[in-house]
Amino acid sequence: MMHIMEGFLPHPWWEIWFALSLPVVAYGVFRMNQIIKERRETLPLLAVSGAFIFVLSSLKMPSVTGSCSHPTGTGMGAIIFGPWITSVMAMIVLIYQAVFLAHGGLTTLGANTFSLGIAGPIVGYFVYKLAMKSGLNLYVAVFLAAMLADWATYIVTSIQLALAFPAASGGVLASFEAFAAVFAITQVPLAIVEGAVTALMFKYIVQLRSDVLLRMKVVSPGTIERLKEASARNWSS
Repeated sequence: MMHIMEGFLPHPWWEIWFALSLPVVAYGVFRMNQIIKERRETLPLLAVSGAFIFVLSSLKMPSVTGSCSHPTGTGMGAIIFGPWITSVMAMIVLIYQAVFLAHGGLTTLGANTFSLGIAGPIVGYFVYKLAMKSGLNLYVAVFLAAMLADWATYIVTSIQLALAFPAASGGVLASFEAFAAVFAITQVPLAIVEGAVTALMFKYIVQLRSDVLLRMKVVSPGTIERLKEASARNWSS
């Protein structure tokens, strides 16, 4: 994901992305309050998912002027809690990073929330659901969801920058191609690494709190049984 820095987006684009992001985050707050009231046992996983987003999205490297490349960390939250609640966690992280780490910005908070907290998680959530319905291994599904959520974020950020700064020759499309090409140098390998890290993290969660994942209908009882059997065979061998 790429944090767009403070003041970089001109009028009216920073306002437009706020207008698109705020209703989604508001609905996410509603869903988060619901799940906390109904399932208090999910609180530790909410904290872990939020911390995962914070840590990974804080690891930045320079990319396009006015932005940067780094992992997103949103894939895991999207898989467990869905994209709406993940948008809330992402916005909280982005506000903290903008205020205390000078990473991103407050005027660009709407744009960064849309790419990091909405577009990426929506893609990750549906990729995970489709992969599981297709019968893929759980950890392969998690890997693909996290990787593609990262790539979706980088594509949306490229679109945001292209819309705000169309090329003199070729317009928005030429600008998008230029931004996306530069981002791809760092973002493609970063997303692959993020997918692997998320899959490893998810394996740890399955071992410790598979009961919560079952109640949240993130995984099926049959999937958990197969994973436990495979783990037992590995230990015995």
